[in-house]
Amino acid sequence: MVLAIIDELGSFDAYLWRFVDGRPRVNRWRSLADIPPRTPESDALSRDLRQRGGSFVGSTICYAFMQAVGLVNDHIAACFRYRALRRAR
Repeated sequence: MVLAIIDELGSFDAYLWRFVDGRPRVNRWRSLADIPPRTPESDALSRDLRQRGGSFVGSTICYAFMQAVGLVNDHIAACFRYRALRRAR
């Protein structure tokens, strides 16, 4: 599946960034309880990966992946990393 995406778009990176319009989503959560388990973007990524034959790619898994690779900045606003990452954009 990943190799087919690379053949189609040139890189897996290019594929992923399409789901956030090419820029990291920067949220401004006040507490960890505010962070959702999934978003419309992770729903779309999950749906597309499933259509391409992926498995174990539910929306919550996709959202965690998006956070881990930097497509989404979900550090709470009071976190020192939130400010640092916001400046780095």
